[in-house]
Amino acid sequence: MRKAVVFLSLFLTSFLYAQKTDKETLIQYLSGKGADDAVAWDFYCTDGRNSGKWSKIMVPSCWETQGFGQFQYGITFYGKPFPDGIAKEQGQYKHEFEVPASWRGKSVRLVFEASMTDTEVKVNGRKAGEKHQGAFYRFSYDVTDMLKYGKKNLLEVTVKKESENAGVNLAERRADYWNFGGIFRPVFLEAKPAMNIKRIALDAKADGSFKASCYLGNATSDKLSLKTVILDAAGKKVKETVSPVKDGGDWTTVSLNVASPKLWSAETPNLYKAQFSLVDKDGVILHQTEEKFGFRTIEVRESDGLYINGVRVNIRGVNRHSFRPETGRTLDRAKNYEDVRLIKEMNMNAVRLSHYPADPDFYEACDELGLYVMSELGGWHGHYETPEGVKLAEEMVTRDVNHPSVIWWSNGNEKGWNTELDGEFHKWDPQLRPVIHPQGNFSGFETMHYRSYGESQEYMRLPQIFMPTEFLHGLYDGGHGAGLYDYWEMMRKHPRCIGGFLWVLADEGVKRVDEDGRIDNQGNFGADGIVGPHHEKEGSFFTIKQIWCPVQVMNTSLDKNFDGVFQLENRYDFTNINECKFVWKQVAFPSALDDKGTTVVLKQGEVKGTDIAPHAAGVLKTNMPSLTDKVDAVFLTAIDKNGKELWRWSWKVEGKTQKEEAKSGKIASYKETDNAVTATVADKSYTFSKKDGQLKEVISNGKKISFANGPRFIGARRADRSLDQFYNHDDPNAKSLDRTYKEFNDAAVFEKLTVKEQGNDLVITASYKLGNMETAQWTVRPDGSLVLNYTYNFNGVVDLMGVRFDYPEDQMQSKRWLGNGPYRVWQNRLHGTTYDVWENKYNDPIPGESFTYPEFKGYFANCSWMNLTTTEGVISITNETPNVYLGVYQPRDGRDALLYTLPQSGISVLDVIPAVRNKVNATDLIGPSSQPKWVSGQKTGKLIFNFK
Repeated sequence: MRKAVVFLSLFLTSFLYAQKTDKETLIQYLSGKGADDAVAWDFYCTDGRNSGKWSKIMVPSCWETQGFGQFQYGITFYGKPFPDGIAKEQGQYKHEFEVPASWRGKSVRLVFEASMTDTEVKVNGRKAGEKHQGAFYRFSYDVTDMLKYGKKNLLEVTVKKESENAGVNLAERRADYWNFGGIFRPVFLEAKPAMNIKRIALDAKADGSFKASCYLGNATSDKLSLKTVILDAAGKKVKETVSPVKDGGDWTTVSLNVASPKLWSAETPNLYKAQFSLVDKDGVILHQTEEKFGFRTIEVRESDGLYINGVRVNIRGVNRHSFRPETGRTLDRAKNYEDVRLIKEMNMNAVRLSHYPADPDFYEACDELGLYVMSELGGWHGHYETPEGVKLAEEMVTRDVNHPSVIWWSNGNEKGWNTELDGEFHKWDPQLRPVIHPQGNFSGFETMHYRSYGESQEYMRLPQIFMPTEFLHGLYDGGHGAGLYDYWEMMRKHPRCIGGFLWVLADEGVKRVDEDGRIDNQGNFGADGIVGPHHEKEGSFFTIKQIWCPVQVMNTSLDKNFDGVFQLENRYDFTNINECKFVWKQVAFPSALDDKGTTVVLKQGEVKGTDIAPHAAGVLKTNMPSLTDKVDAVFLTAIDKNGKELWRWSWKVEGKTQKEEAKSGKIASYKETDNAVTATVADKSYTFSKKDGQLKEVISNGKKISFANGPRFIGARRADRSLDQFYNHDDPNAKSLDRTYKEFNDAAVFEKLTVKEQGNDLVITASYKLGNMETAQWTVRPDGSLVLNYTYNFNGVVDLMGVRFDYPEDQMQSKRWLGNGPYRVWQNRLHGTTYDVWENKYNDPIPGESFTYPEFKGYFANCSWMNLTTTEGVISITNETPNVYLGVYQPRDGRDALLYTLPQSGISVLDVIPAVRNKVNATDLIGPSSQPKWVSGQKTGKLIFNFK
């Protein structure tokens, strides 16, 4: 049986290489290629869970996610290279593997894509080379003379979770992210002919010039040359040349020119392939390899901007960790491509790899799908010492130098840079890409993090290009899209600002296999994402998608006389609008009383985009028919040249005449007591208090619906504000109050409750004086519906204002509404929703701990009607007041209440809703849309209630 297994193994190995010639580089994976096909190795963990015994572990992996060692978050030990209490277990790996006999005579290297952290390697009992320190970098050993060809070999690897080097620990492991341990990226053997091409560094520019520096594995006195063939995306040869290797040397350069190449950019990711063949004096090929690349030119124009292929670009970027809850830093090809597609779905064009180089697959995805990449050397406040940093910078740059997506190198983060390393990047990069100090001022870029709106304007007055490498720090439902519109309008219009990078793509919540699989964000530390740990989309995802959409429709409203012409702005850098298409729809919506009705498309069409050049404006004529009285709204969807939806806009048709017919039937009867008035009609009864004028009880079909205690005024301001809006310097505790909201007390005195008949209606009016609430006029109609016209007043500065009712939250089941959705809004995050019919079930997720979206509770814009389904029945609210918000309770903050503590607002109708802060800046620091409102005088509203 054993002989059969060996034979099958050798057969499979031979089959794998049948697709390659013996002149090409051959790869044999000893591990899996990623988390999806990881291979079991023998493993021994020295401490923590499942330690002190040999067992199996999947490679690649982070050993904590596999049930070994101890989970630990880095920032807990900030600034301490060798602290007490740090998890410092070691992992010992063993793995047997076979090497094909046909590899004898080749040069074979053992390659680790990354191992966390200090790694020592033995092959067949022999030390492969020096210990590697630094977790995120490819390193390799020449094992040619250590292998047994055609036989079994033993690989032994010892990995120390904590480094023995202080600089490595401070750069990589005392940061605001999880500390993992293990061989977390693939391990493979790389076999080349004895005389081979070691590495190649390319520089292909937009003018078609192509240069390559080619280095051999070893020098030779033989007459060798390098043949270079350039192929386009279809595999067609477009150019070739032959370059002699320097006599007795180990290098040569290639220089050629391709006429009118298709250029690479994030919008046009055109790729070519360069095939390199090392040939001897007789033309015999010794070694072949290839590199994908793109023709593109990077230019930094002082005090101006970043130019790609001669075009000034705006950076719409995000920071990104390599992360999944189940596998930590270990990903696979599909997951890396998934991340790039997710980023591009938000209409972003750039990504910063915080705070370490990513998997090679991620760079390939950025090359192929189109993203500008900032590739970062490790360093988070602490930095590598120079000897280690020099090695790691070389490992990073030489691995990724040929990716056209890489636009910048980053030397650490937030003073986690060693300035002695600044010159190392260009030693290995013939393209001389700009080197960035994130949060610093270097290389012509001012990249300061988390400046307020006003401070950002001040930074733009500096001579350097302003490009914050982190801004609008996310936390729970705050940051990201909240405030982005104000920031972006300022940033995109300023001549020295080129955009920036939001923090951060996804929550870093790990699945705690030691705690029944709960998702652990370490409180608020890891809960910074635009999406959740499993990429659950939060409201900001769609806000960003709309604000950063490269096609902007400038029509803010349309009426029944709309002529089908849309005003467009083209915010692409390289793409004409005529490469897009647009789908329009004229739609009708169900009424509030139609429980099962859906949006009906009355007419639709598709039109090719107009000829509008990048950075220009124009019109799109859809030639849609005139709007009939049946049309309630118009939808317009922009679709890019790849068939991806950019955004769908919707407009309610304004100015439609909706004649309200008088309800026929028997007028409501009523009874009065000393304390209340009760009106009865059809199967409904409504009780109003003579003590405070409020609705106190609803009975429908003999059953109570606990909708009551309103309308009553609600108003609140941020608790650290003075009554004049500004920070309350007179309150010594003001700073501790900027995340809480203080209610205004309504001093209104209830005056009287009057009842009168008006046609077929019964009108009950509550009157107030000397306060905010003025009148609440209830009209009980013969069909049992209830109409409320209310008036209140307010004078002063306010963050939340309107009227409210009570309904017990524990009896709420779902809501269905016609309005903007499906996500809630904040005063500084109104984008990202569309007008349509939406519904969702009740949920109450705890931010940072559970990830159910869209959230049920919050403030909802542009609502025409909303039906609340409860255990007692349905509460249907039709809103006939423009420019108000329907509030469904109040948004829930995380357990640490770092964003807001809002007053209980029940079911509310609000003229003013609060903005939401981010993790760093309070609302008064993030732009005009985030400011409180100065209000003066009366506010009125009209609502229609139906209960069933």
